Amino acid sequence: MEEKFDHINSIKGELFLLGDKSISHRAVIFSAMAKGKSIIKNLSDSEDVKSTISCLQSLSTDFVFKHDEIEVSGNGIFGFSKPSSQLYAGNSGTTARLLTGLLSAQKFDSVITGDDSLSSRPMNRIIAPLRMMGADIRDNNYKLPIEVNPVTLLNHIVYRLPVPSAQVKSCLLIAGLHCEEETCIIEEIPTRNHTELLLGLSSQKKEGASYIYASKKNYPTAGEYNIPSDISTAAFFIVLTLLSQNSELIIKNVSLNETRTGIINILRTMDGSIEIISENTSNNEKYGDLLVRSSKLVNVQIEANVIPNIIDEIPILAVAGLFAEGFFEIRNSSELRVKESDRIKALCYNFNKLGVQVEEFEDGFSIDGSPKKQNVVFESFGDHRIAMAFSILSLFLEEGGKINNFECVKISNPNFISQLKSICR
Repeated sequence: MEEKFDHINSIKGELFLLGDKSISHRAVIFSAMAKGKSIIKNLSDSEDVKSTISCLQSLSTDFVFKHDEIEVSGNGIFGFSKPSSQLYAGNSGTTARLLTGLLSAQKFDSVITGDDSLSSRPMNRIIAPLRMMGADIRDNNYKLPIEVNPVTLLNHIVYRLPVPSAQVKSCLLIAGLHCEEETCIIEEIPTRNHTELLLGLSSQKKEGASYIYASKKNYPTAGEYNIPSDISTAAFFIVLTLLSQNSELIIKNVSLNETRTGIINILRTMDGSIEIISENTSNNEKYGDLLVRSSKLVNVQIEANVIPNIIDEIPILAVAGLFAEGFFEIRNSSELRVKESDRIKALCYNFNKLGVQVEEFEDGFSIDGSPKKQNVVFESFGDHRIAMAFSILSLFLEEGGKINNFECVKISNPNFISQLKSICR
C-alpha cells in the first residue's frame, strides 16, 4: 500500500500514546509466568506485542481483553503447556529472543518461527549462551526456525555480553529465573533495563561494567502493570514538532527510563526545546509529560556509548539531522544492518532520492545539503521505523511525499496516521 503525505504548516495539541513496546512485551511475558491473575493497563497494540500474546496463548496462557486493560491468568514456574503447533513470532525479534529464554527451561519441545524479515536476523547471540546453560536448541544456521527441546535443568552462568543487546540480556535473565543459583550477565555498555526494573533484579557496578543477577528467587509474581507511553513512538512526533514552525505539542505519560531518553538528550543538545513538565513512577519505571516547541536544530557529534540506547530512534534522528544546521553523521551503528531491514542501506537509499549528499559506511552514514527533489516516492523496505521516519520527512517537502508498503507501521504503531491528523494544522 502506498500512502501520501502532504506538506503541513504547524503542529498543535496533545497526544496520548499507547504503551511502550519494550515494556509491554515484558509485562505480558512476566504476567504469563507468574502464578495467578495480573492486570496490564495501557498495553501497546502493536503487531509485535500481539505476536508475543499469541505465542503465550499457544502455551496455555489465558488473556481477557477488557476496554482499557488486559487480565492475564499466569501459569507459574514450569506451568506452561506444550503448544499444538509452531509458535509464530511474526516480525518481532523481542518475541523470538525472550521466549526462547523462557522455553529453554520448559519440560516440552517447541519451535519458534517468524516472517521472512525476522528469519534473516541473527539468533546465535542467544543460542550460544543458552547452550552454555545446558539448553537443547537446534537452529537453521543460527537463524529461525529454532527448535527448543526439554532438558532436566538449566545451569546458572556468568556471561559477558559481546555486543550490547537488551534482547540478549533479557533472554538470558529469563532463563536464569529457572536456576537455583544466580546467573550473572555482565554488560559494559548500558542497554534497556526494563527486565531488571520490572523483576526488581539486583545489579552491581564493577570497573565500569554492570553485573546483573537473576535466579528462582526473582521469579515474577502476579500484580498490576501500568505501561508508560512509548518513547520510540513519541520520537517521531517530537522531531516533527521541533522542525515545524510556530508549533507546540504535549505528549502525555512518556517513558523516561534513563536507558531510553538518549534521543531526548541528543535533541536537546541540538538545541531542541523539550521540557519535562511532570514526572511519576510506576513499576520502577519513570514517566512524564513532555512539552515540545519549534526549534532551530544544530547537528552535533554523536558519541559511540549512546548508540545502543538510541538505536531504534536513529531513522527519525537522521531526519532531524537533515533539516538541522551543519553536517549529520552517525557511526558505530552496525547493529542497524540487522534490524527489520538493513536500516543503513534503507536510509541512504531514501536520502539519495532527495538529491542530498549521502555517504554510506559499514557502521553508519552521513548526509549533507537540502532536499533538491520534490514529490518523492520513498521505500519502506517493510520496516516500520523507516516508513514513519520518511512520512515525517515528507511533511516538510513542498509537494509532500509517498511511502511504499506503508502498512508495515502496524508492527509498532497502527494509529500513526490518526495521531498525525489530530495534531497537524
